[in-house]
Amino acid sequence: MEPNLLVSVIRDALHQAADPALAPGQQAYMKSDMPFLGVRVPAVRALTRRAARGTTDPETLRTAALTLWREAGHREERYAATELMGLRPVRGRLDMLDVHEEMIRTGAWWDHVDEVAHRLAELLDVHPAETSALLQTWSHDPDAWIRRAAIISQLGRRDRTDRTLLAAVIEPNIPDPGFFLRKAVGWALREYARTDPEWVRAFVADHPGLSPLSRREALKHLG
Repeated sequence: MEPNLLVSVIRDALHQAADPALAPGQQAYMKSDMPFLGVRVPAVRALTRRAARGTTDPETLRTAALTLWREAGHREERYAATELMGLRPVRGRLDMLDVHEEMIRTGAWWDHVDEVAHRLAELLDVHPAETSALLQTWSHDPDAWIRRAAIISQLGRRDRTDRTLLAAVIEPNIPDPGFFLRKAVGWALREYARTDPEWVRAFVADHPGLSPLSRREALKHLG
């Protein structure tokens, strides 16, 4: 399917699924300047996958995703764009990294950033050396959302987690007072504690500068 047609099909499906009664609450919850149509995220994902079924060309998906993202008039169009970038033909590809970075920097809010972080985990699986080096650079970036993405990039990797990388992206951000960074540090440690609780306990003990929020989140399920 040609990219512009795919964009049109997705937009039409979003408008058909819209519930205007939901939209104001969604916009208020997300503190979004961009309005919502009133389509719940699971429905956005389902209709996007349905529209893209059979599309195997990576460049088609890339172009459609960027068009939806850059021309979005409603936030659900951006959710559809991130869903396209998670489809198999573009998953784990280094040549799609610039799209992920654009979505983090211009999305600049937790709903977008946390979704794109899944793509970074996939890149770590396929291109560990290149992605690890990039994430360590990102952990020092002036953009706090780029740093958040680096910190939570290994969520769900369980025993595939690179502990050296996890420590390397967290440590530069421990002094940062920002809520979303402190929450990210705690979240990343809490998730890894399910796999290696002793490592997390030791990390927390060795880093007394962790904020109370990060420490509390990290140890939440460790008693």
